[in-house]
Amino acid sequence: MNQISIEEQKSITTVIIKAAVMLLEHGAESRLIEQISLRFGKALGCDSVEMSLIPSAVVLTTLVSENSHTTTRRAHRQPINMSVVHEILQICISCEHHHDNVQIVRDKLHAIRRNYYNKWLLIVTIGLSCAAFSHLHGSDWVGFWMTFLAASIGMGVRILLSSKDFAPSIVFAMSAFVITLVASLSSYHDISATSNIVLSSSVLLLVPGFPYINAILDVFKGYLSMAWGRWMQATVLTFMKSIGMILAMSLLKIQGW
Repeated sequence: MNQISIEEQKSITTVIIKAAVMLLEHGAESRLIEQISLRFGKALGCDSVEMSLIPSAVVLTTLVSENSHTTTRRAHRQPINMSVVHEILQICISCEHHHDNVQIVRDKLHAIRRNYYNKWLLIVTIGLSCAAFSHLHGSDWVGFWMTFLAASIGMGVRILLSSKDFAPSIVFAMSAFVITLVASLSSYHDISATSNIVLSSSVLLLVPGFPYINAILDVFKGYLSMAWGRWMQATVLTFMKSIGMILAMSLLKIQGW
């Protein structure tokens, strides 16, 4: 039987739910969040860890002998960052192997820093990836470079608006609007014979793939409420992207692709 005081159990619960919230905020799938939380609990001396996940919050209970402690934390909007998920997993493994105490785990969680790619590197690589996709689908070389230009500018707008803490839906709508405006230049004076491919390829950077993938994984693993929330999030982002594109195409009187 574990000899853990009520205060120690509260500290353990606080540390575990902090890790769970960080995982949820940065894009971990639901099963991984549950598994890491349980492993943290076992490593820190709990008999069991029970949790409930919704897209905006975590409810977690630790069980030690006949004592239970429950706490709830809200998950705030954060950009997807797998480096944070990886670091939390490494902290969990270290806790299991080296029997780290609660204070060590807490300090390690506080020390986590989000690693971001250089924004200029992102702009160039995203532009090239969209341009390569357009080329694979038959775009000419003028269309290739127009796709690169539109996608690069759109990524720059997305990074800028995100840094100003705009809502993701607004970021997607505005980015799609700018991308469509720039990509539509390929259709003027017959600059490119494949302007329709340029228009469709330039907005690929706004496909919310991570939420869709996590939603599908959650469905098959039994986390239906999380799946529904993530699916709706991805659907709203896709809808707002479409709104931005439609506004730009209406402004320029472009009749479809």
